[in-house]
Amino acid sequence: MNTERIALEALNQAALSIAGNLALDKVLHQIVDSARSLVNAHFAALGVPDAEGRLIEFVHSGLALEEANAIGQLPEGKGLLGMIMTEKRPIRLNSLQADERSYGFPTHHPPMQSFLGVPILAGDQVLGNLYLTNKIGETDFTEADEAIIELFAAHAAIAIQNAQLYEQVARLAVVEERSRIGMDLHDGVIQAIYAVGLTLESVRLRLGEGQDDTILLINHAIAGLNEAITDIRNFILDLRPRRFEGDLHQGLARLVREFQANTMIPVAVHFPDSLSTSVPPDVARALFFTAQEGLANVARHAKANKVQIYLSKAEDWLTLRIQDDGVGFDTKDQYLLTGHGLANMRARAEEGGGVFQVESKPGGGTQIVLSLPLQF
Repeated sequence: MNTERIALEALNQAALSIAGNLALDKVLHQIVDSARSLVNAHFAALGVPDAEGRLIEFVHSGLALEEANAIGQLPEGKGLLGMIMTEKRPIRLNSLQADERSYGFPTHHPPMQSFLGVPILAGDQVLGNLYLTNKIGETDFTEADEAIIELFAAHAAIAIQNAQLYEQVARLAVVEERSRIGMDLHDGVIQAIYAVGLTLESVRLRLGEGQDDTILLINHAIAGLNEAITDIRNFILDLRPRRFEGDLHQGLARLVREFQANTMIPVAVHFPDSLSTSVPPDVARALFFTAQEGLANVARHAKANKVQIYLSKAEDWLTLRIQDDGVGFDTKDQYLLTGHGLANMRARAEEGGGVFQVESKPGGGTQIVLSLPLQF
C-alpha cells in the first residue's frame, strides 16, 4: 500500500509539473522526463504525429548529446511506434529487439531491451506515442508501470491540448494584431501622407505665383509630415493616434477642413448636435476612420464637384453616409469593391456588428453607407 501511495504521489507531482507549462516544446520535454522518472526507465521518448501518422515532433530523455547525434535520423513513426498509434493501446515487451514489429534501428542506436509504449489519446485522436525502454534495476516493466504510465498519458493529453490551444490563440492574436495595425496604418497614417502629397502637388502648381504662398504651403506640408510621423510612432506604441482624439464632431470637422484645403472640393456636413457627446468611443473611431477613407477615395478617384456627409441616428443605430457627384464606378467590378480601402470599411462594419454598403454607377457618383449599433 505504501508503494502504491508513493507511486500515486509521484504521478500527481508529475501531472502538476506538466500542467503548469503552456509552451508546447517544454511540455513535451517535461512529459518524457517525468515518465522516465515515474517508472525508473533508462530512456524515454515522445513522438507527435501529423494527420498522416508521420512524426513531426520527437523528444527524448536519457540519451547523452553524443549518443543522440550518433543516431542520426530520428524515427518516422513506423514499425512498433506506428503500431502504438494505429492500435491505440499500450504495448509492453520483455525484449524489444526480439519483436518482429521492431525494425529500422540505426547502426549507432543504443541497445534497448525492455519496452513500454503508450498512446497519448484525446478521445479518438492520437496526440502522441510515449515509450520507455530499459527498466533500471529490473529486467521488465511491470503491469503497475503500465498502469501508471497510462494514467500519466491521460494527464499528458490534457497538457498537450492546452499547450497547442495556447499556441493557436497566440498565433491568432498575432494575426489579428497585424490586421489591426495594417488597417490603422491604412486608415490613418497613409491617408495623412496622401494629404501631404496633395499639398506638395499644390506647391508644384504654385511655384511661379508668389514666394509667400509657396512658403506657406511648404510649411503646411512639413507640419503634415511631422503629424504623420507622430501617428506612426503612436501606432507602434499602440497608442491612439492624435489625429482622432475621441470627439467625432471635432474629428469630422478637421477632416473636412483638410480635405477642402487640399482638394478645393466643397463638403457639406449634416451632423445633429444631439450626437456630439452621445457616441461611444469605439463607434466614433470606426465612423471617423471610415469618413477619412471615404474622403480620401473622393480625392483620388471621384473627380467630384461636391461631397455630402450625413450622420443620423435611428433607434440604437448610427449611420454615416458619404455621397459625391463624381465619375462613379461599376459595383460589379470585384477588384474595385475590394480595393480603395473598401475591404477595410467592410471589415470595420463586421467587427462592430454593423452593415457597410456601396452604391455607385459609372457617371452617377458614389455613396458609401456605414451603419453601426451604438453598443459594439
